[in-house]
Amino acid sequence: MEENKNKNICVTYDLYTVEDDGRHLVEKATTDKPFVFISGFGITLKPFEDNLLPLHDGDSFDFTIEPAQAYGDYEDERVLELDRQMFCIDGQFDRQHIYIDAIVPLQNAQGDRFMGRVLDIRDNVVVMDLNHPLAGKTLNFKGVVIENRDATEHEVKKFIQQLTGEDCSCCADGECGSGGCCGGGCGSSCGK
Repeated sequence: MEENKNKNICVTYDLYTVEDDGRHLVEKATTDKPFVFISGFGITLKPFEDNLLPLHDGDSFDFTIEPAQAYGDYEDERVLELDRQMFCIDGQFDRQHIYIDAIVPLQNAQGDRFMGRVLDIRDNVVVMDLNHPLAGKTLNFKGVVIENRDATEHEVKKFIQQLTGEDCSCCADGECGSGGCCGGGCGSSCGK
């Protein structure tokens, strides 16, 4: 394998958090909706990608990623009380989108975008948790590699276009299943 060659990787997996009281299923990537990505772009956790890169089609995997290599520690400082007026539209509080456990897109003064989870709604403030939902968690991935092969130049180009917003429709050019951006055999159904 070339050191810098991008790989088109398609996997199914179960993601568990490992806690004192056992393992808890958080997410599944199934054969109907596998997780497909091209390596080398930093869109996955580095240890996740590193564990998958040496594997071959049909290989099983079971590995654990500690919080420091995943989403970091849970930080109490990332729980903020924001002025309730920030969540008003035409003078009315936005109850349709702002409720306990809602995931809300936010933007800071510098224009950085991020997601926050509503923890509480009080008279004058909305308490938001800006920690990643898996912050402080040990992650266990168990699954199977459906496909791991060198990505074609066309796939890499299409992937970059998607990441930069230049192309928003994978497979719109009819290349699905022919080695296009969806991953040939694995992605022939575009992950459905």
